[in-house]
Amino acid sequence: MTPHYRIIQYFAMCSKGTALDIASHFTVDAVIFDTNVRPIHGAEAIGAMWVKVRERWDGARWSVDSCIADGANAAIEWSMTGTDPKNNEPFTFRGSEHYRFADSLIDEIRQYWTFDPTELDTGLIGYDYEESAS
Repeated sequence: MTPHYRIIQYFAMCSKGTALDIASHFTVDAVIFDTNVRPIHGAEAIGAMWVKVRERWDGARWSVDSCIADGANAAIEWSMTGTDPKNNEPFTFRGSEHYRFADSLIDEIRQYWTFDPTELDTGLIGYDYEESAS
């Protein structure tokens, strides 16, 4: 499985799969580093964490907006849409991730994005996401 396809399948499972479905895309001792939370270690913990995130944001959905892959490494831009349970308003988080693979499984993710609980729609300041999608 190519890195790009692995990431697409992983995101699909984050959006609708079980913790085990998500974990199946990772090496047993994989780690996710993030700019907003402490590292998450191990495939099982990663799977359980994404199910909690999805439930927190009322069925959040993830998509890969762009991907560049080279051998055992990949970099992506992504979007996550969800609904704020406090006011029932939709939002979109955007970010970037760098992946390292081992035996075609995700071994490490370094996530770069900003969480601001007062402004859930996040992304690059001044960038026209709608224009870039066309």
